[in-house]
This record gives sequence, C-alpha cells and structure tokens, in this order.
Amino acid sequence: MAEANRMRAAGLPVISLAVGQPSASVPERALEATRAFMDAGKIGYTDALGRSSLRERVARQAHEAYGVSLAADRIMITTGSSAGFNLAFLAAFDAADRVAIATPGYPAYRNILRALGLRPVEIPVDASDGYLLTAERLLKEHRREPLQGVLIASPANPTGTVTPRAEFERLIRVAEREQITFISDEIYHGLVFGEPAASALEFTDRAIVVNSFSKYYCMTGWRVGWLALPPELVRVAERLAQSLYISPPELSQVAAEAVMDATAELDAIRDVYDSNRRLLEAALPQIGFRDMAPVDGAFYAYAGVPDGEGEATAFARRILAETHVAITPGTDFDPARGEGFVRLSYAGHPTEIATAVERLRRHLARA
Repeated sequence: MAEANRMRAAGLPVISLAVGQPSASVPERALEATRAFMDAGKIGYTDALGRSSLRERVARQAHEAYGVSLAADRIMITTGSSAGFNLAFLAAFDAADRVAIATPGYPAYRNILRALGLRPVEIPVDASDGYLLTAERLLKEHRREPLQGVLIASPANPTGTVTPRAEFERLIRVAEREQITFISDEIYHGLVFGEPAASALEFTDRAIVVNSFSKYYCMTGWRVGWLALPPELVRVAERLAQSLYISPPELSQVAAEAVMDATAELDAIRDVYDSNRRLLEAALPQIGFRDMAPVDGAFYAYAGVPDGEGEATAFARRILAETHVAITPGTDFDPARGEGFVRLSYAGHPTEIATAVERLRRHLARA
C-alpha cells in the first residue's frame, strides 16, 4: 500500500485493491450532526462507556436487525473495534490463556493477543472446508489442550466467508458447554450478500460482541465502535477504558448516532459492493486465480496465486509495478501458507474495479 501511494503521488494511474476500507464518504446525515454539535460549543470527555443516547441507539439497532432485546447498559462505545478487542481480551482473559482463531484471519487478532501475554491458537482453514472454523474443529483443539476463548469473525477478513447460522450456533453451544469465552467479531455485519449473518446476540447473553462503525457505516477515520458485554464484564471493561482511553471521541459518537438512521444511503453503497463482488467472483477464476474463498460478505476476495506466478509477495510487487494494481499478499493473514494467496478488496468504484480486472487479465494472459 505504501508503494502504491508513492506511485500514485508520482502521477501513475494506480488502482488499489489493497485497502480494507470503504471508498464511499460518510453519509451527509452524520456530517450535518457533527456540524451542529460543533456549532453548539464544547466537545469534551464522555463517560468511559460512551454517550448514553448512542448506547441506547445501538441497543435499538440490535432489536431492529436481530429481533433481540439488548439492554443499553450492556453496550460500551469504543475507540474503534481495535480498542474493543483490547478491552475484550483484557476483561475476559488472564495471562497465558489460549484463544482460538481461524487462519487465514485478521492479523491484529494474534498480534493483540500476543502483546497482552495471551496465546493465540491458530486453527487452519482452507477451500476444502469453505474457510470455516467449525464446532468440531474447535472441540478437537480444546480436547488437545484446554482453550479459554475463541474468536469467530463472520463475515471474515480476509476471506469474506460467512459462517452459516446452524454452524454458528453450534460453535456457541460448544463454547458455553466447555466454558470457553466466545467473542464474535461482527464488524462486517450489514455487508452480507446472501443469507444474513447470525449475531451471537441471537443465541446467548454470555458472548462478547465486537462491532464497528468503520465498514458498513463508512466511518473508518472517525474511530468509533462498540461492544456488547455480559453483565459481569461491563464494569471491568469500563475501569480498563477509563485508564487506557478515558472515553471515545465525543464528536465521533455524535456522528455515529446520526449515521445509524442513514440506512437507505448505506444500503445503496452495499449494492455497489455487491456488483463489484459479482464481477470478481466470476472473473478471478477465469483468469487463473484458484481456491477462492466463498465471497459471501465484507468486501474482500481471497484466492490462490495463479499457477506459475510464484509467491504472493513477489507476485503482488510485480503486479503493482507492471499493471499499477495494488493487491495484498496473504502472508499477514496466514504466516504459514499465505505466500500462496492474495486478498483483493472490492470496496472501490465500479469503474476502478472493472479496470483493475482487465489489467490483471491482460497481464496474466501474457504470462
């Protein structure tokens, strides 16, 4: 991504499929709310748990989206989902606890866990199992050596895979039976293109749910997210947040509350992603990419490097230099097998996505 930015600054026509953020701007409704709040005067600290009106709005959204009753006092507003993961891990686990994650997966999971003195247990998934961490695999690892936690992302980064509802519930039931803390990463909810992703809130009040305004709501730079916590962890997380962050940015919280009522505009943006998704889903296997993960949600395609193109890092560098298309090698997502895979984001403008596909097609045809 850094090299792509340098090339773009030099005037080259770079198209980036490497960035995991929406290309669309935040809806005007959020900007209007922030302007009004700024005009009114002081922006300051809020409660560590966040503005009460935003917590209530998040609780109402849980009912609207999933039909569940969620008390606002179980909601905590965070400085992005990144702070949410820090708080969840610190509140739920002790040093050296083992937490299962799927690989390929979001690299910050293992990095944060290790930085906090926890032990990430990476369970490999691939095309043969639909890139899903199943309840059977989780239980097998737990029997080998007890786990204290498991983190499931659905939709997942980098694969875009959505865990089917029945399997998601099985995972939760196994975790509850075996007293494994269940953490559900739901930051890509709203960006699902088939059956809606299940929320852990539908099956249990014992899970920790991590969510964010960054992806569906197009607010990456505003750094605001939220947690849904079991009642006994709310005060623990609040004390941690008071020491680590004081509070999430108040202005961002104001924008977040407003943007939750911009669903028509946000769904239109999702429809653009869907069009881009269908283009990549059809084109990538035709031009040589293999072992694609199911492109069910988020805005990523994860696929094997075409035969004869070598390792992913060298392939991505060559593609950028020769076609001016930036893609992400899989090494961060899967240290063991990632040199065989790349991630392509389809969150950009449809014209850019189509142009990038055509550049890749011409390059691979020459090869």
